[in-house]
Amino acid sequence: MSDERPFRGSGGSLRAQIYEDIRDRIHRGAFGASDRLVDVEIAGNLGVSRMPVREALLQLTHEGYLVGTTRGFMLPTLTPTDVANIFEVRRCLEPRAAAHAARTLDAAGMERLAEALKDAEEAVETADAELLFQANVRFRRSWLEAVDNDRLASAIARFADHVQVVRLGTLTHQPTQAIVLAGMRKLYDAFTSRDSMAAFDHMTTFIQHAEERFVTLTRALETASDEGRRSQGQSQ
Repeated sequence: MSDERPFRGSGGSLRAQIYEDIRDRIHRGAFGASDRLVDVEIAGNLGVSRMPVREALLQLTHEGYLVGTTRGFMLPTLTPTDVANIFEVRRCLEPRAAAHAARTLDAAGMERLAEALKDAEEAVETADAELLFQANVRFRRSWLEAVDNDRLASAIARFADHVQVVRLGTLTHQPTQAIVLAGMRKLYDAFTSRDSMAAFDHMTTFIQHAEERFVTLTRALETASDEGRRSQGQSQ
């Protein structure tokens, strides 16, 4: 797996701790598309029994974060229909939640937004896709924490996380980096001015642009891969 740091517990049952930690790693893009999470291996690294690890992995699978295979659990491969459905749900939920956050964000939340935006600006200036990815994650987390409806915030985080595995790849595209940064700036201005209507509108546009870039770049990558395979076959 791509993230070798120890799992960190934060109270509650062992299963809940393992669940939260793996979900957080997914949220941060710590797992790649080919990484496999094997309950026996995780349990051995933690020095715990296999059962709480397996229960955590099964819960994540039930929620759509992972899929089960004969060799462990891994991130799902999204079909075009999956992507369309995820972004449809996000368009329904996130603008309203952003409008709510514009009214309820406190000073600490505003400060975290500013820090994330500053990092995003640095990332675009230096073409650092990883830094932009992490700044975008922290930016969304900062305003989501101001949403009083825990179920709404949880649902938004879940559906946003479902496209994490591909998002980092699309952020290597510099024109896309500029689009993401522009959207973050508009959202930040709406939040700092407490303008709920602007937050709603800018979030709607932000999600629309995210879907467009996601689909366009994914198709481009698939086309390049197909052409590479054909070229390799002709040269043999």
